[in-house]
Amino acid sequence: MFDTIKKLLGFGPNVNYSELVKQGAIILDVRSKGEYAGGHINGSINISVDTLSNNLDKLKDKDKTIITCCASGMRSASAKSILKSKGFTSVYNGGGWSSLKNKIQ
Repeated sequence: MFDTIKKLLGFGPNVNYSELVKQGAIILDVRSKGEYAGGHINGSINISVDTLSNNLDKLKDKDKTIITCCASGMRSASAKSILKSKGFTSVYNGGGWSSLKNKIQ
């Protein structure tokens, strides 16, 4: 049970996001278009979490690594759950986009 709580809070094993990006991971920003326009990670894809289920065709390869991000990590956690439930195999919650940006530079 403690491991489940740690995973929910993002305290799982350390992930090298920079290496995942170097290996071709997609960064999926699930904030609104307005939030995305206010700043984002270059090269990221913007699909808001509330429209994600209807836009899965934009993420063609279910085996491609995807890193979700948002403002704080809450919506990106939801997006990760949606993607995993739809058969995407390699999905990571990158948390807040600005924090993720620092981790991949």
